Amino acid sequence: MGLFSFLKGAGEKLFGSKKADEEAAADAAATERERKITAMQSYVTGLGLNIQNLDLDLDGDKVTAYGQASTQSDKEKVILALGNVEGVASVDDRISVLAPPEPEADMYEVKSGDSLSKIAKHFYGDAMRYNEIFEANTPMLKHPDKIYPGQMLRIPK
Repeated sequence: MGLFSFLKGAGEKLFGSKKADEEAAADAAATERERKITAMQSYVTGLGLNIQNLDLDLDGDKVTAYGQASTQSDKEKVILALGNVEGVASVDDRISVLAPPEPEADMYEVKSGDSLSKIAKHFYGDAMRYNEIFEANTPMLKHPDKIYPGQMLRIPK
């Protein structure tokens, strides 16, 4: 798929806040980087997405994801889960798909005033198909009304 951009200041708060007087030592930076990688791996694992050999690399605000997903859908969900973490600006997708290929979903950035019904109307011409978008984005979405501006969503074709 390639490189995906996300809104860095929005999303799941996995990393906590930074102390104003944080040391700039290389050891502290390496430890912080590993802590963030571990938090992201735990988050993806906790979502129950079917991905094998998940390996993440973090370079500043860019995450590179490696592994094998069972389906295209699982692959896209992992990318969205990682990209919708606060502090992540882009995800470099290096995940392969084990199942026969299926069409890639469209990606959509939620705008102020959007609802899943409004997005479904735009993409499908039918607002009542909002549940297809909700289902395509679970387990990241917990409720159809809980979306926020800047969040990226999968829109299945």
